[in-house]
Amino acid sequence: MRFSNFCALALLTSAASAQVPRLDVLPVQGDVYMLVGPSGNFALQAGRDGALLVDTPAPEYANAVMSEIRRITPKPLRHIINTSGDTDRVSGNAALSALGQPGLNNNRQGATVMAQENVLTRMTKEELASELLPIDEYFLPTKDFYFNGEPIIMIHAPKAHTDGDTIVFFRRSDVLAVGDLFNPTRYPIIDIPHGGSVKGLIDALNQILRITVPERLQDGGTRVIPAHGRLCNEADVVEYREMVTIIRDRVQDMIKRGLTMAQVKAAKPSLDYDPQYGNPDAFVEAVYKSLGGR
Repeated sequence: MRFSNFCALALLTSAASAQVPRLDVLPVQGDVYMLVGPSGNFALQAGRDGALLVDTPAPEYANAVMSEIRRITPKPLRHIINTSGDTDRVSGNAALSALGQPGLNNNRQGATVMAQENVLTRMTKEELASELLPIDEYFLPTKDFYFNGEPIIMIHAPKAHTDGDTIVFFRRSDVLAVGDLFNPTRYPIIDIPHGGSVKGLIDALNQILRITVPERLQDGGTRVIPAHGRLCNEADVVEYREMVTIIRDRVQDMIKRGLTMAQVKAAKPSLDYDPQYGNPDAFVEAVYKSLGGR
């Protein structure tokens, strides 16, 4: 092959590769894996009955996700669980569901999408309900079913990051997928317009901690998959819960003393945590509003 032709082929190959979305796959434990892409983390459980995906990336990643699923199991994608109604958690629902096969309700086309009922309500109001179809919403505090030889428990975390957050517990694998309730890379997002609150967020973090069990010296044990950032364990969630609680208490004290939001921000109630979690403005503002500050 002439050098010029070789270079041209190399450039074409490189361009084609650049257009293919990349996903990294990390085996977690048991039958659970963590898919890592530019828009965050997504949990995958695969086994004898098929595949189950927690949250979905953008539609352009659908084929890449299915390729990774087929590397792990020849069985089809049957279930999708959404941890919230956020765009980066649901935007690939329709594309991936269409590539799957019916799950719990076999008279529907495509993989079954499951979410807490407030997610469906939110998506319907925003005229995005088609991303959730076919839908199997739940409205009780928990929903459970058996898949791939494992109990899967969906736990509603009310008024936390939003009003429709779900914690997904893979009981035999001892893994939790918690969406945006926990993010080791930044301060929490409390989406007040969609029902979020600092009290609900702390309650959700405590719920996670009631389930997690650490291995010796707080390393290992129950694994926690956040929507963004590294794979974590109980100690990471404890540290995060303490940070949220301490900042909540500081802001609450300032509200009792009559400080305005501008004064609270100027007092820097999160100063000792900023090097680890970044810009605190949106979080402090959300905490202030959530606690009834005016």
